[in-house]
Amino acid sequence: MNRRTDRTPAQAVTGMVDHVLALAAGWTAWDGTPTHVDDRVYTPHKAIRRVADHLVDHLAELEARLAGEPPLPDHWHASTATTPADLAPFTREDLDEARSRLTRLAQVWAVRLDALTDEQLDDSPGDGWSFRELALHTAGSVYYADAVGDLT
Repeated sequence: MNRRTDRTPAQAVTGMVDHVLALAAGWTAWDGTPTHVDDRVYTPHKAIRRVADHLVDHLAELEARLAGEPPLPDHWHASTATTPADLAPFTREDLDEARSRLTRLAQVWAVRLDALTDEQLDDSPGDGWSFRELALHTAGSVYYADAVGDLT
């Protein structure tokens, strides 16, 4: 994954969150029918959960690697699991909570990424993708929101 864009890594992550929240603004109209995409089931709550989990998971990886520690292994069930909570109606309060959660996570990512030099972004310590690639990978979380789609 050696993609370069004209966006900074921080802008890629914050732009992803902006896109997710723009779609989520219409999810209060969700009729309760899950969407089936690529042999998986998606709902508004599941999309928000997956985006947040993805941001947390890779932020923890980035911070561990910067500290010279091995990242903890990933034990997420990811998008294979659909929980009863994922099937709940998506209310205005849920949207407000999603906005608070995701914008704060995006800010943490942006502050961390903007503090790194280009060399640190591209020649990152430890095993795995460079931090630039990790940010671009994380920005791919739009997939979960796009699976639910625009319900306005």
